[in-house]
Amino acid sequence: MDIPQENRLAAAVVVLGGRVLLVRRSETERFLPRVWGVPCGKLEPGESPEDGVLRELKEETGLLGSVVRKVGESFFVSEYRGREVKNRQDNFLVRPLSTGIVLPHTDQAAEWLTPAALGTVEIDDYNRDIVAQALPYL
Repeated sequence: MDIPQENRLAAAVVVLGGRVLLVRRSETERFLPRVWGVPCGKLEPGESPEDGVLRELKEETGLLGSVVRKVGESFFVSEYRGREVKNRQDNFLVRPLSTGIVLPHTDQAAEWLTPAALGTVEIDDYNRDIVAQALPYL
């Protein structure tokens, strides 16, 4: 299996009524288990960031959405099987087109939080920064 030197990702800051959707990751996740964050994931080969963010939103929450605008980018380095992988992520403000959240794992949770209430859950600095990128556009 070929390991990419760079992953492309997309994240959705989903906002409804001034509240941001955060999802708690499953305890079985390899990366940041039980941490709260925005829906996010890797792009498929040839997939645009806009299409990828809406696909990831659907896969991770069951929600349909509409991209409002790109709000920023994030970069981080991870390790896969002892090799360094660079990750580039496009972050989007997304308006939900549906409201029924369906999470893939029973130990996950979802909350709609005001930006001021983000500190009430265990959200990491990386996800906090992604949300902060969207705040000027709310």
